[in-house]
Amino acid sequence: MTEAVSPDAIAARQRSLFERLEELGIATETHTHAPVFTVEESRRERGRLPGAHCKSLFLKDKKGVLWLVVALEDRRLDLKALAPLIGAARLSFGSPERLADRLGVVPGAVTPFALINDDKHEVRPVIDSGVTEAERAYFHPLSNDATTAIAPEDLLRFIRALGHDPMVVDLGEAAAE
Repeated sequence: MTEAVSPDAIAARQRSLFERLEELGIATETHTHAPVFTVEESRRERGRLPGAHCKSLFLKDKKGVLWLVVALEDRRLDLKALAPLIGAARLSFGSPERLADRLGVVPGAVTPFALINDDKHEVRPVIDSGVTEAERAYFHPLSNDATTAIAPEDLLRFIRALGHDPMVVDLGEAAAE
């Protein structure tokens, strides 16, 4: 990914995202709001939308493998416990530069929808099984000033249509104490 993460680039990528979802026959509903950077800010902005509200972590392991971990928003993850659970070496957060380069988003806007920008399939998606058990799940649509609802089975279908093989794992086993 060489294009900068400018507002115009994000808007163009969002159009591509929603066009791809529509091509796949995937229904979504998007709610706009002020930009949010934390789970707490998200809770204040979204109101009472029913379903699984999620967070996404862009991680890198010590072997250089990139991971996108999607969890329920209230799940506190221990990266040391997470690594063996997903088959990774020691995990740390990926840099903002690597995030922009691989997924075309900035910190605060990390989302499984950003896999649409990973045309080289360099990022391994991991989805919390708690997310897949919900009727609907919420994610940023490549920017943190909106939240998009999608059925979890449609999210998995979208990820697979991009050529990724999402790993579904009970991330409760990696919960921080």
